Amino acid sequence: MNIKYGVQFPQEGICADERNITSECRSKIPEVVDQLVESCLGEACFEHINADPLPSRQRTIDLIDRCRDILFPGYFRCQDIDQVSLQYKIGQEVSTLYDRLSMEIAYSIRHECIRHHRSCQQCDEQGKQKAFAFIQSLVDLRKILATDVRAAYEGDPAVTNYDEVIFCYPGITAITIYRIAHILYQLEVPILPRMMTEYAHGVTGIDIHPGASIGQSFFIDHGTGVVIGQTAVIGNRVKIYQGVTLGALSFKRTESGELERTGKRHPTLEDDVTVYAGSTILGGDTVIGARSVVGGNVWLTHSIPPDTKVILNPPELVFKTKS
Repeated sequence: MNIKYGVQFPQEGICADERNITSECRSKIPEVVDQLVESCLGEACFEHINADPLPSRQRTIDLIDRCRDILFPGYFRCQDIDQVSLQYKIGQEVSTLYDRLSMEIAYSIRHECIRHHRSCQQCDEQGKQKAFAFIQSLVDLRKILATDVRAAYEGDPAVTNYDEVIFCYPGITAITIYRIAHILYQLEVPILPRMMTEYAHGVTGIDIHPGASIGQSFFIDHGTGVVIGQTAVIGNRVKIYQGVTLGALSFKRTESGELERTGKRHPTLEDDVTVYAGSTILGGDTVIGARSVVGGNVWLTHSIPPDTKVILNPPELVFKTKS
């Protein structure tokens, strides 16, 4: 190192050597690009290189945010609403949501048509019809989400008010996005509902498949690690804690060896059931009867009748004093 005026400078020639290395690396990049392009033209990997647009993850997140602004007006992005501006701002949000949701649904349908080599399914028209059907469901959706918020407030002594539930509880975030996605799933919109719930999974740690059927006043406390499978059925006023899995017992296969993708694979929880942290309930024929309680870390693969409490025997603890 050369030292001048107290500052260290690299020795002469080193910078030139670094430039040569950089130049040499850059000269090899076109070869890598050629290999990447060749791999895209083969069949071993995955790509989407035609002109038809795909549904967009970023636009999907925007749809979720717009839905939340309508479902809980004044809480999130648009907080300057008053009684005078309410109708104008709700109207503006609903109109924009309809236009953008129509486009995203059309992209999703067109993607499925191309993937399965189907004839024209009038994708744009279907997008508009399904988006309008979704818009029509928003009033009922607000009502059922209100029951979920109240269930969280009434089920957790740590919460101080409803605003805290809406702003802070990951369970409410995940349930809100699930309920949005579930309506689209019922409208047979491909791929978009799953994109929504997987986004919720990423930001909350709660994995609810949009195909699951969930009643009103549903409360997920804490929530991290909760998994609710596609064919799960959950009644009204059900409460579950973190780490609960409502999963499949096994995966059946066809004679050709492919997975069977129909039939009920996940359990049913009837009304007023509580499932505590870490419990796993598996199987499409498994029914947890109404008002039953499943204790923490329980593993269940068979049904239990109503008004039943299932708990593990306490493990034996051994205490030793230091000698």
